[in-house]
Amino acid sequence: MSVFLAPEMIEKPPLLKIKKTRSRPSDSQIAAFASVTTAQVVDALGGRGALSSVIVPVTARPDFGETIAGPAMTAENSPADILASFAAIHHMQAGDILVAGFAGNQSCAVAGDRMIGMLKNAGGVALVTDAAVRDIHGINQLDVPVWATGLTPATPFMTGPGRVGFALNIAGQQVSCGDMVVADKDGVVIVPYDQINQVITALERVQSLETALDKEVADGRITPQAVLEILDSPQTVVTDE
Repeated sequence: MSVFLAPEMIEKPPLLKIKKTRSRPSDSQIAAFASVTTAQVVDALGGRGALSSVIVPVTARPDFGETIAGPAMTAENSPADILASFAAIHHMQAGDILVAGFAGNQSCAVAGDRMIGMLKNAGGVALVTDAAVRDIHGINQLDVPVWATGLTPATPFMTGPGRVGFALNIAGQQVSCGDMVVADKDGVVIVPYDQINQVITALERVQSLETALDKEVADGRITPQAVLEILDSPQTVVTDE
């Protein structure tokens, strides 16, 4: 019996595939996210964009109230393999955030203090990954914030294959190179590249509404106006049954 093999199965596949053309926000667009919170960004996105809560800050930074924001440099790794992450660091620009996907594999650490040191040397400002990391004491000394699923001392491989600069799915969101990554103590939000200006405009309204609501709470409000309107409407029935 003959067995059919597609040409791509007969030929040895490349260890790395790197996207030649990658989008990147302007300096002014990046700066617009420096002083906002992830909650405000989610609201500006209409409730969308947040990565799953399995991804949490695992380092001493960010400090309370601190936001880390920058363009995504994507690395799609094979599970338990970190070759694409190192290749992505090689291609990073100053201010980038490495978004490293591993299909959620939790069998090993996917970054340690040496990798984070190289990321910092390349100008990277943070790591976001759907796997665990290790060497947390050393990473904290580097002062580079990391969002991950946790910690483990288990060792990864570096044999590939992997892809750099292409869109990947991570923690419930699709992330493309050049999307804005906004992260703080609450978690991580992704702003698609083609929606950046729209979200910046929406953020102004979100912040204005929050300022007004903060004043109302400080002045003693105990019930939101929208809830009061429902309580005082036929939609609310007060009964003992």
